[in-house]
Amino acid sequence: MFLLGLTGSIGMGKSTTALMFADEGCAVWDADAAVHRLYDKGGKAAEAMKDVFPSAVRDGAVSRTALKTIIEKDPDALKRIEAIVHPLVGEDRAAFLKTAQSDIAVLDIPLLFETGGDAKMDAVACVIVPPDVQQTRVMERGTMTLAQFETIRAKQMPAEEKAAKSDYVITTDTVEHARAQVQSVVADIREKLRDA
Repeated sequence: MFLLGLTGSIGMGKSTTALMFADEGCAVWDADAAVHRLYDKGGKAAEAMKDVFPSAVRDGAVSRTALKTIIEKDPDALKRIEAIVHPLVGEDRAAFLKTAQSDIAVLDIPLLFETGGDAKMDAVACVIVPPDVQQTRVMERGTMTLAQFETIRAKQMPAEEKAAKSDYVITTDTVEHARAQVQSVVADIREKLRDA
C-alpha cells in the first residue's frame, strides 16, 4: 500500500482535497478526526487527560475550549497534552492502515512536517492557496478571531516551505482545479505502482 501524506496549513482546503482522494478510490485517514474521536466521551484521550488536566474533561469528553484556556495560562501544557495525544493518534492510524482496502492510503496530517511524519510516507502532497485566500477562508468559518488565526499560522511551517518539501503541490483555488490535480496525483502514483 502506497502511503501519501496530505498536508497544508489551516484554511488551505485540505479536508475538501482529502474527500477528492476518497472519490478516486483512496483510503483516507484524517488526523483531526482521530483527535475528535479520542477526545469524545469514552475516547482514550479523555481517560488519559482526566488524570493530568481534570478541568479539561467535562461529561467524560475533552473540552477543546478548556484546553485552549489551559494552554494560554501554561505554555508548557501543550507539550504535556501532545505527549498524551500523539501516541494515541499513532495507534488510531496504525489500526486504520491494518484494515484499509486500497492501493493508496492518504494520511491527512496538518502538522506532517512539523512532527517528522513525512519520513514515514512514500510521498507527500501539500495543498496551498495564497495567504489572502487562506485568511479569508478561515475568517469566513467564524470559529476564531484574526489574532487566533495568526497565532496558529505562526506555529505552522510556512506554506511555501511545506510546498517546497512536498512531492506534489495541489493549488486549491477552485474545486475543479483541485480535483484535476488530485486525479493527476492519483494517476501518477498508480503508474509508479504498476511499474514497480
